[in-house]
Amino acid sequence: MMSGRPLFSPALRLALGVVSLLLSLMLLVDMAIGVIPDRQKSAVELRQHIAETLAVQITALLHSDQQTLISSTLDKVLRRSDELDSVAVRRDDGLIVSRAGDHARHWHLSADAPSNLRNVRVPLLAGQHEWGNVELSFRPAFPESVVGWLDDPLVKGIVAFACGGSLLAYLYLRRALQYLDPGSVIPQRVRAAFDTLGEAVMVLDNEDRVLLVNRAFAKIHPQASVDPTGKPVAALKWLMSGMGDDGEAYPWREVARTHEPVREQPVELLAGEAGQLTRILLSAAPILDGGNRVRGCIVSMADVTALHMINSQLLDTVHELDQSNELIRVQNEELVRLATRDPLTGCLNRRAFFERVSELVEAAARDGAHLSCIMSDVDFFKRFNDDYGHAIGDQVLQAVAAALGRGVRTDEDLVCRYGGEEFCIILPGLSAARAAEVAERLRASIERDAASGIRSHPGLRITSSFGVAELRADVADENQLIALADAALYEAKRAGRNRVQCAGQDSGVAA
Repeated sequence: MMSGRPLFSPALRLALGVVSLLLSLMLLVDMAIGVIPDRQKSAVELRQHIAETLAVQITALLHSDQQTLISSTLDKVLRRSDELDSVAVRRDDGLIVSRAGDHARHWHLSADAPSNLRNVRVPLLAGQHEWGNVELSFRPAFPESVVGWLDDPLVKGIVAFACGGSLLAYLYLRRALQYLDPGSVIPQRVRAAFDTLGEAVMVLDNEDRVLLVNRAFAKIHPQASVDPTGKPVAALKWLMSGMGDDGEAYPWREVARTHEPVREQPVELLAGEAGQLTRILLSAAPILDGGNRVRGCIVSMADVTALHMINSQLLDTVHELDQSNELIRVQNEELVRLATRDPLTGCLNRRAFFERVSELVEAAARDGAHLSCIMSDVDFFKRFNDDYGHAIGDQVLQAVAAALGRGVRTDEDLVCRYGGEEFCIILPGLSAARAAEVAERLRASIERDAASGIRSHPGLRITSSFGVAELRADVADENQLIALADAALYEAKRAGRNRVQCAGQDSGVAA
């Protein structure tokens, strides 16, 4: 078990603790008297000195009217300094007059922000006025990655001290500590008590050796009848086959690592030549000594094969019930559709239509909202039946209904086959003017596209007339609203058909 490894031994833990205390003491002494130099302060002072020195040189070039030498000066400074990424001279109006390096990429300081460790700005004076600034972009003063910090001398020194000190302290403490006999983890007097348990029990020492199994253990698997006492648990091939390849994830090793029990981990074991699965729930708990150190592990195994089979059958039954419920739901939806839809066109039938439109009219009247009604009639529908037969007439109604359904809002508007070749549309939230625009789009869509769906008789011309009315204070109910739209429809038909007519207005103009 993992507590037998040096990493988790008492000697190593004590050694690491001693070295940690020494390092903490060094840090406290440094905080008190400043043993370790302040590297950030030194870096700030050095960079400020570089910036001020360069500013003096640039100022001198400006005063002597030798601005042409500024660019070469910047290049020389950048080449000679390992600290700089870029440098630039910027006029007071924001224009960069000279630069060295990729200044646009490295300069991140806004115009009103103060200098920082990476970006330093120093003003340039021309007489008594500020002419501009020298901008210096420095490289990071400290490592910005783990690899960079590992290469830092101070970090190297701390790591070397910690490793060397831990090794020396471990070698010393290992000889000073006394270890308990692993065989004393399981007292002899409790062996008989394990045989009274109904679950299979296996006791391991801290080196993963089997110290004890009870009588129920031999019944958990056909190959478990051979006494494994004294053998490593890895020798139990029938058990290890269900534990996976990751040794660190074994429950007894996790218990040794965390000192916490592992409860009911499912494991599947192959049993017999037919490869029958035995399903067990494996639990593990640590055995601790007086110093709260793991000296072994108790592993229990409960056979849940029968329970798993019952659960599987129950899940199958639930799945069948879900399928039956889904079938019932689909059938109910079909029954609702058959009860509320016109079988030829798929539009709402009159009964379902009036059930819904009554609620919409009451809500609009109560809230003072707009609501409009459109009545539509297929022009010269009787001719289609007389000239081509009722089958073509049915196709004409279906094509018109499809055009109406495409031209309205699916979730808000109601489309009803009101009777014969007549359709009624309710538009909640729309005024008469808006409804007339919708009606005009529907009229144009029918005239343009409806006939194309009847391929057996190319060249047919299908048109519809429309009447529009809006719910007003003087309209008592939905019946009166529909009557107003129906009257407007007949006005459109008398005016020549294939047009939209609003209630209370002069006859519309044909398309």
